[in-house]
Amino acid sequence: MGCRAATAYRAEPRMRHRLARLLLALLLCGPLVALAHPALWVVRQGATTVYLFGTIHVLPAGTAWRFPALDAALAKSDALYVEITDDNAANMAALVLRYGLDTTQSLSSTLPPFDRGRLEHAVRLAQVPGGMPAVNLMRPWLAALTLTVTPLLKAGFDPALGVDRQLRAQMQAAGKPVRGLETAEEQIRYLADMPTAQQLAFLRATLRDRDHAGMDVRKLLAAWLAGDTDTIAQLENTELREGQPALYQRLLVTRNATWAARIAHLLDTPGTVFVAVGAAHLAGPDSVQAQLEKRGIRAQRE
Repeated sequence: MGCRAATAYRAEPRMRHRLARLLLALLLCGPLVALAHPALWVVRQGATTVYLFGTIHVLPAGTAWRFPALDAALAKSDALYVEITDDNAANMAALVLRYGLDTTQSLSSTLPPFDRGRLEHAVRLAQVPGGMPAVNLMRPWLAALTLTVTPLLKAGFDPALGVDRQLRAQMQAAGKPVRGLETAEEQIRYLADMPTAQQLAFLRATLRDRDHAGMDVRKLLAAWLAGDTDTIAQLENTELREGQPALYQRLLVTRNATWAARIAHLLDTPGTVFVAVGAAHLAGPDSVQAQLEKRGIRAQRE
């Protein structure tokens, strides 16, 4: 018994340290979970209610993002609208083969030596599957997207945990319809149909910003969890608008206007609908809400 008491006494300081660390973790992490409140808007017109929710398409495991007002809005909603619903692996692979590859010339051959060197360096650092031989088959828009997504996947950001997918699964499990605002082909063609010069500008911008991508996505996640749409607009929209105005117009403004028209049409039918799109589309001066405002439709923050 004396030996056991001595062992317990020696272990006690270590146990106190562990308990202190655990308590500190609870104090620091608990409020962040409790305060997570991504931005939610509502549009009410007559007998119709439309909720607007900005999402993140990739998340690290264990991210706590739900909050009571969101759960209540989903429970009230008769249907869910997301950007696309036909993003199964087979369809996406077929679309990439159709719109993303160019077997007539290598990507490297379209770049000046400086950009070619940067591309090769970025591909090595990102450890893109297949390396340069695979990237050389890609059109510039797909190479840019690959260099953006691959480091996120390696950092633990998982598309399978994306908010859109989680919302879809929840509503489908509840027997509620899930519809797309556009098709996967339409979404890809916003990039694939860009002139080659614009695609190359997109790729060069990706290479230039590569070192900041991981930091920016974590800032974006923190801003999204806090419902900080000003920071989301700064990170997602402002630099794109100022650096690549044509791409900004194509990827954000045009689509936001199209979606606003769809949402305005939804207001003609009584019921409650939940609309979830990327958070960048609900931030900044050209947001979906701003496009609705032009139609005399006001969205209020919940």
